[in-house]
Amino acid sequence: MNRIDRVTAILIQLQSRRVVKAQDMADRFNISLRTVYRDIKTIEEAGVPVIGEAGVGYSIMEGFRLPPVMFTRDEATALLTAEKLVEKLTDHSTQAMYQAAMFKIRSVLRLTERDHLENMEQHIEVVESPYFSRHKNETAYLQQILKAIAESSVVNIDYFAEHSQSKSNRNIEPVGIFFMGRYWYLIAWCTLRKDYRTFRVDHIKYLSITAIRFNKTHPALKSFLSRVSKEKELHTIIILVNKEIMRYFGEQKFYNGFVSQREVDDKIEMTFLTESLTGFAKFYLLFGEQAEIVRPLELTDVVRDLVEKLRKKLAPPARS
Repeated sequence: MNRIDRVTAILIQLQSRRVVKAQDMADRFNISLRTVYRDIKTIEEAGVPVIGEAGVGYSIMEGFRLPPVMFTRDEATALLTAEKLVEKLTDHSTQAMYQAAMFKIRSVLRLTERDHLENMEQHIEVVESPYFSRHKNETAYLQQILKAIAESSVVNIDYFAEHSQSKSNRNIEPVGIFFMGRYWYLIAWCTLRKDYRTFRVDHIKYLSITAIRFNKTHPALKSFLSRVSKEKELHTIIILVNKEIMRYFGEQKFYNGFVSQREVDDKIEMTFLTESLTGFAKFYLLFGEQAEIVRPLELTDVVRDLVEKLRKKLAPPARS
């Protein structure tokens, strides 16, 4: 990126947030802090009222705004790609809002960029897996949850807990949402349990934003995600499989935690991360005669137990 484009991008970044740290700009453009200071000085010399506060960051004086900068063709294509993802991975309300935003974005594009997007639209698709299709109402409450977070509003929900197969009503203080695997999740302070809880959004059967406001300052969502990942015990599994069966794995390997693979002599060494040894053992039985377990040894025991249970189930009845 040349300096003119970088200075323009920094100006846009300053207009997009209340305060921007110099280190954030340095990290974004892979430049030194000294270069950031020079670029900020250039923006100031161009007449933009930039306010800098040591240890805090830079901001533009309230009320000052420049006309929006035109999008580049690559930026417009990236937004189109995001639109395809939003269409498949969010609820109807979010889709409608993003589509409305895209109409506004397209309206400020040059004619050549608009033509480019119309052409590219037929070359980008997000296809849902036929094995793991989502329920239509799975993410029906995303916009309501985000509205409650923005307003610091308590939310009342009816929630179905899959592990206990029970339904409960509770008031929660929403902290944030995240997408993992195939589902959206909500992290919130539960007034019923007096602790933070993670809720799968498709298991929320009813949701209402109450008139109650909460004043409690909750930790950032990232801190919860870090804790969630640590609480999950992940097993590293390494197996050796014969090359001729690799073409039969398809997408199934990704659903079972596939990480990487490499050639080892005449075989393929595959590495997986999984929460359930039993679940992986059932997957392993699909091709076990063409593979061997490198580690962990516990997986061998789990597979052996499954085979023994299956043998007993298929054994002919004893003659009287």
